[in-house]
Formats: sequence, structure tokens, C-alpha cells
Amino acid sequence: MLIRRETPADVSAVSTVTAAAFAKPETTVPVEVTLLDELRTCDGWLPELSLVALSDKDEVVGHVVCTRGHVGTASVLGLGPLSVHPDHQRRGVGLALVHTVLGAADALGEPLVALLGSPAYYGRYGFRTSTDYGITAPDPAWGEYFQVRTLTAHDPALRGVFKYAEPFERV
Repeated sequence: MLIRRETPADVSAVSTVTAAAFAKPETTVPVEVTLLDELRTCDGWLPELSLVALSDKDEVVGHVVCTRGHVGTASVLGLGPLSVHPDHQRRGVGLALVHTVLGAADALGEPLVALLGSPAYYGRYGFRTSTDYGITAPDPAWGEYFQVRTLTAHDPALRGVFKYAEPFERV
């Protein structure tokens, strides 16, 4: 498996993988597909943090993205969506994608990454409940599911309400 930056040629395959990963019988197009389309055209899009996982057949089997978020006026990152095609789940693809995007974010000097997700899953990457760091979720009802992973550039004085890139608010 190879993890690399997404290219324009990957967009269709990423949409297909995301649709398969988040498919539900009651929806034709999962909201995560629409969210990715909207994120790609917003100011919060960071192409260097949109990564794909390729199979040994050079097919896109997974994708992860971090976009620009804020805590107060400080720039931080929001992770998601993370997508792995169902045929490739439970094989370490998600693990490799998250480790790679966290390493890339750290290398870029980002202070932290926030996400909404399962504490059992994301805890293995060092994510902890956001309130442990004084960061409040956009929706306090998210509770322990809104998590933060601090990086090398983190300053413990950074506290406040997290705000995702604009498409998260309307999609």
C-alpha cells in the first residue's frame, strides 16, 4: 500500500470510495461525498493534507483529509472524512492514512487536529476528548466524540471553541 497526496485525477475514485464507505440504504449520495466536493472549493482546503491510499493494483482504496479549522483566531486542523472502501477495511488502510496525515500535519507545524469520531477507534492515535485540552466542540452535545490530537507545535494556552471549515456548517 502507498499513501500519497491526492491528485486531480483521483477525485472521482475518492468520491467512489467515500460513497461506498458511507453508503446507507436510505441515501443515494452520502453527505460525506457532498462535503468533500464542497471542501475542495473552500478556503479551508489544504491540498497537501488530502491523502489517498493505493492498493498494490494502484487503485484508490482509501482517503483522508484535514482542512483548516480555528480555535478562536488560531489556525488548527479538522480531520475528516476518513474513508476506506469496504473491501479493504480492517486491513490497516485507515491506520496508515491517519498516521500519515498526522505526521504531515506535524511536519507543517500545525498545533492540533480535531475530529468527531469514535473514541475507541481514534484513541489509538492519541486523540483525547477535546475538553481535556480546553477545546470546546462546535456542538457541546458531541461530548466525548469530539476529540483532539495535539502535535509538536501545540501551545497549552490554546483554548476555546473549535470551528470547522465553512462547508461543515451547511452540508
